Amino acid sequence: MGNIIGISAENRQSVSVELVKLLADEFVLYTKTRNAHWNVEGPDFHSMHLFFESQYEQLDEIMDGVAERIRQIGHYAPATLNAFLDLTHLTEKLENKNDSMTYIKELLEDHESIIEFIRGNIEPFASKYHDYGTSDYITGLMEDHEKMAWMLRAHLK
Repeated sequence: MGNIIGISAENRQSVSVELVKLLADEFVLYTKTRNAHWNVEGPDFHSMHLFFESQYEQLDEIMDGVAERIRQIGHYAPATLNAFLDLTHLTEKLENKNDSMTYIKELLEDHESIIEFIRGNIEPFASKYHDYGTSDYITGLMEDHEKMAWMLRAHLK
């Protein structure tokens, strides 16, 4: 039995190409946030250790949701580190400092990059590919990232 969710195979393929990039970005950001959680140092260690933990837990749920959406539209989610590194828009560059402000600035840049990527796909998913479900889904993801970015940004004031 074929995939019968009302979206052509060609359109589902086009959407999945973008979703696998998003999944890769989410995985890289998750890993970088885990790194911040594990390695943050300084007088604010405890509070930032807990803060980064709450962020990576949210990202873990987001990653799972993106992978499941890829499956819902009939494609397979990438699941190797090599695939994620090949597909991501983000970099693994890290500053040599382990203070919270350095981590916050870098993670904020990554969230903002993901927000821009998502924002650029909301309309095409709906109007060009007729996948209103994925368009709606990523709109919610964008809002999640906007909130996480706001939480990070608030530390920089």
